[in-house]
Amino acid sequence: MAHLQPHVAKELHQAATGETYVRSAAEPVPASISCEDFSAFQETLKNLRQIDDRIVYLLNTTIPTDSFSSQANPKELCRKLFSDLQSSYLGREKAIRKCVDVTAERISQLKERRNQSSESSSAQNDILKSLRKEQTKLRLMQSELNVEEVVKDRTLKVFHDRCKLHYQPPLGNSL
Repeated sequence: MAHLQPHVAKELHQAATGETYVRSAAEPVPASISCEDFSAFQETLKNLRQIDDRIVYLLNTTIPTDSFSSQANPKELCRKLFSDLQSSYLGREKAIRKCVDVTAERISQLKERRNQSSESSSAQNDILKSLRKEQTKLRLMQSELNVEEVVKDRTLKVFHDRCKLHYQPPLGNSL
């Protein structure tokens, strides 16, 4: 569990052992996600998707087999994991949409500047380069929304396969 977000690993361990858990105020998604540099943005998303990348390992190490089910509460473990997944998905989607909006606004500003500019052709070329760069970044960020759906679907399939006997999310909370 060392590779999970610290609050996820701690919460699952404490649920398995029956200890009380008090959630920290730490948000799973950093409030200061960078929208300027796409490589940094993508690296941040990669780090935030670790819970999805390790879902099989997490389920195998926390959800007991039938012979060990009396030692842990699989219903509570699955409920807590679902809650963490839901929080992670909402935070990541919010971060991606924020960056899409920021980049779209930047494109609007560059288009306005290009249309109202009486600057030299060199300055116009710089504006066009910046505009193309921002448009490419916007397409890449929008494609991250599609990647997010694929990651989410894959993780939920694994989650439901393993937790379907122990926990059913409330209707309307199906992520």
